[in-house]
Amino acid sequence: MAKKKRNQRTALPREFLDLLQAVSAKRPKTVIDHILKHGHITTEELSDKYGYDHPPRAARDVREQGIPLETFRVTGSHGRKIGAYRFGDPANIKSGKLGGRKTWPKNFKETLVELYDSCCRACFTDYAPRYLQIDHCVPYEVGGDPAGTLDTAEFMLLCGSCNRAKSWSCEHCKNWTTDHSLEVCKACYWANPENYTHIALRLIRRLDVTWSDDEVPQYDHLVRLSRHARKNVPEFVKDVLRQTIGEKSE
Repeated sequence: MAKKKRNQRTALPREFLDLLQAVSAKRPKTVIDHILKHGHITTEELSDKYGYDHPPRAARDVREQGIPLETFRVTGSHGRKIGAYRFGDPANIKSGKLGGRKTWPKNFKETLVELYDSCCRACFTDYAPRYLQIDHCVPYEVGGDPAGTLDTAEFMLLCGSCNRAKSWSCEHCKNWTTDHSLEVCKACYWANPENYTHIALRLIRRLDVTWSDDEVPQYDHLVRLSRHARKNVPEFVKDVLRQTIGEKSE
């Protein structure tokens, strides 16, 4: 194993090794040290050996340090194909991300709430500020942190559900994985739900509607109507809207 570790280190440029050694956060450092020792790390090892329930998040932590990682497939202990990660081309170091994400000032969320209200920007549902999460409009993996003073226009507040949906959508988008075009991201729903042309490069229009508090009985009634019509709720709502829009256009 020691020989394999030496070979892995000697194959990497000195500047790249210096960057790896500068990472001190536990999760990305764990991934980095394992790859240096064994050449790669599998999702199975991240889960079983290190206890990370969401292995892609651990790999993402490394990428957020500006370190390129490649994803490939290997055979796991149960004979099935599983994901694995290894260092990518050192020439692809993201210089705008060295050192990882910036730490937001304590009052930054308060500033965003004052500007955009205490609601999720994707589903427009009101939440207490503690339930909202600060997120980059353009994913950090594509745009890094804005240069200089934090610009509130570069950030958004999302509820936990929408933030997870955004992460899944972005991580499966070609622009996130390979192209890294800022303009493409800026035109996406997840960067600007009020004005967009695509969602993760697909021609889609999305409307998140929530019913809360006194509105909940209205939603329950809508569910009963959709069941009576033998349709799921989104399909039923679309049909109602089509009828309404059609009647008003005549």
